[in-house]
Amino acid sequence: MDGQKAIPPGYMLIGEVAKKMGTTVRTLQYYDREGILAPSSESLGGRRLYTDKDIALLHQIQTMKFLGLSLAEIKERFNTLETPKEVAGVLREQAEGFREKIASLSETLVTIEKLEAEILQMERVDFSKYAAIVANLQMKNELYWVIKHVDNQTLARLSEHYDKEGAVAIIEKMRDLQDEAIRLQEKGVCPKSEIGQTFAKVFWDTVTEAAGGDVELLKSMVEIVEQTEDAVYLEKQAIAERFIDPAMECYFEKTGDNPFEEEKCV
Repeated sequence: MDGQKAIPPGYMLIGEVAKKMGTTVRTLQYYDREGILAPSSESLGGRRLYTDKDIALLHQIQTMKFLGLSLAEIKERFNTLETPKEVAGVLREQAEGFREKIASLSETLVTIEKLEAEILQMERVDFSKYAAIVANLQMKNELYWVIKHVDNQTLARLSEHYDKEGAVAIIEKMRDLQDEAIRLQEKGVCPKSEIGQTFAKVFWDTVTEAAGGDVELLKSMVEIVEQTEDAVYLEKQAIAERFIDPAMECYFEKTGDNPFEEEKCV
């Protein structure tokens, strides 16, 4: 009790600070040793004494940790909060960090919910497909749902053709080509014109690249995509195909290179 009475007004002992801030005495001692947060003063008996300012600094540390910064990074960026402008700057930076965290968590939640929906449509547990769906969701591939229709052999062949970075590039290019087809159609460009055929060549080169030049794999991919029930994708693709289909028909007639020709003649 005598020791407690010796504490000057406006100061707190380490145990009181730990309890108030939901941390531990050991953590505060560690911060002191590492030069991250030292107490403002020390009692005659050698006890650490903290102030409200120390609590504000501790809150800053806890927030930075929540945002994923390491203690080394926190120590390097630590602000002494000497002026209102400095305090406001730190709070602004932390608010931006939280906005980024919220956005990231929101994306993760969407991924989990979409994965749950796809898993419930699968007939059996298949973790290789689960992993592939997650990877495609993270790449923002709208065709992530096709994975559940792909047999493991086809999935393995797809994985052999390109890594994650290559897959992202293909996905983005196909998305851009779909948008370009819609744009050309809206401008009234003829699919058989020079512009239309230039588009057709780029489109076909991209499609064959996606399949790694494997014609059988390409046919499997087309069959799988045709099974979609994604209304949004179907609507956009239907619009794009009004330009793509006649452009590709003309392109194949000129090149004589149509891997689907035999199927159409049956």
